Amino acid sequence: MKNNQNNASNRRSPITWVPTAYFAMGLPFVVLNMVTVLMFKGLGVDDKLITFWTSLILLPWTLKPLWSPFLELFKTKKFFVVTTQLITGVTFGLVAFSLNLPHFFSISIALLAIIAFSGATHDIACDGVYMSELSSSEQAKYIGWQGAFYNIAKVIATGGLVYVAGIVIEHFSQGSQESAVVLAANQKAWMIIMAMLCGTMVLLGIYHIFMLPSTPQKKGENSRNARQVMRELIGVLTDFFRKSHIVYYLLFIILYRFAEGFVMKIVPLFLKADRAMGGLGLSEKEIGLYYGIYGAAAFVLGSLLAGYYISARGLKKTLFSLCCIFNLPFVVYALLATFQPESHVLIAGGIVFEYFGYGFGFVGLTLFMMQQVAPGKHPMAHYAFASGIMNLGVMLPGMMSGWVCETLGKWFDKPGGYEPFFIFVLIATIPAFLMTYFVPFKYATDGSLLKGERE
Repeated sequence: MKNNQNNASNRRSPITWVPTAYFAMGLPFVVLNMVTVLMFKGLGVDDKLITFWTSLILLPWTLKPLWSPFLELFKTKKFFVVTTQLITGVTFGLVAFSLNLPHFFSISIALLAIIAFSGATHDIACDGVYMSELSSSEQAKYIGWQGAFYNIAKVIATGGLVYVAGIVIEHFSQGSQESAVVLAANQKAWMIIMAMLCGTMVLLGIYHIFMLPSTPQKKGENSRNARQVMRELIGVLTDFFRKSHIVYYLLFIILYRFAEGFVMKIVPLFLKADRAMGGLGLSEKEIGLYYGIYGAAAFVLGSLLAGYYISARGLKKTLFSLCCIFNLPFVVYALLATFQPESHVLIAGGIVFEYFGYGFGFVGLTLFMMQQVAPGKHPMAHYAFASGIMNLGVMLPGMMSGWVCETLGKWFDKPGGYEPFFIFVLIATIPAFLMTYFVPFKYATDGSLLKGERE
């Protein structure tokens, strides 16, 4: 007993590792999801290829619940956190090197897929460390730090790194508009950015070797084998798909963000594309500032205010309005594509408005999965499955978005296709409104089953 007390008193404060661990969690996902879109655009890759492959490589974040139980069988959670951070860092370095090769796109996509698998595995292990090393009161105390530093990673990646890339591109291009000069400037700039990511992740991995806590398992504490884990996983999955209203819930989860899945990959391309091609012609510096910093701040503000809004009125009364606030702001991009304003204040204001709605409305889906889909015998696992399906619902339209944009552009004789594409996105929000309006609620606010409902 005395030894346990000594261990507890000698343990490092969670403040020394929670912020850095969740910063390391957010960075690879945001870079793969958003930053690489601008990188490949600057390197002259076709929009259809960019949207398809930068969406597909995110698949591990959808499938990670399928291998998460098996991590318990090998090593410690700390081992997987540190190892994946180092693998991610080294692989970012290889991406930097690959950008100067003849077949850079194929090679870099393969390397980014490795980062995606490593990053998804890191998420599992990092959450595992957080839950196993902290008490319930500590988990509540540091949850704000967790979310804050995940979002700081988003701001630094989509804002800071993209802004720095813009400065470096301007430096190497020296104001030249020649395609060969601009391409060479982009290659050098993005090689530097990928090298910076390499250094950051490797340093975080080394730091966590010394700072991340790890309580060794007691002998016999986890005596399961792979076959038993597989049997348990199948049982948990079976229970998930036997839930009442599960088909409706799955359609709701997928369709709530269906329009966003189309928008997510095209918006950075639209902001960067030349005005002659229907875009806004923004530089990387401007995109980093408006989209990455102002937009991310608006997202956080929207999320915070949504929490108070829901707590005051309840999720059942607010869900449809949250869906409207989430989806209707996409009209901003339809207006920007139609009128192509030159005022940067107007462009930045539109992006901030859309991101605020995104943050405000997204909370509704998250809370619905927690309160209506996850409850039962396996709430954590079922929430993970629901989150994976939600990510799949964004990934699939993202893969198609480039092809849809190009096809609509040809049909309506619009260069770039952005104007008809964003009008199509507004039509794609209709299923979300219908599913949200009619979605059945199974649990009351206090967690009890509503009359006539079953688990």
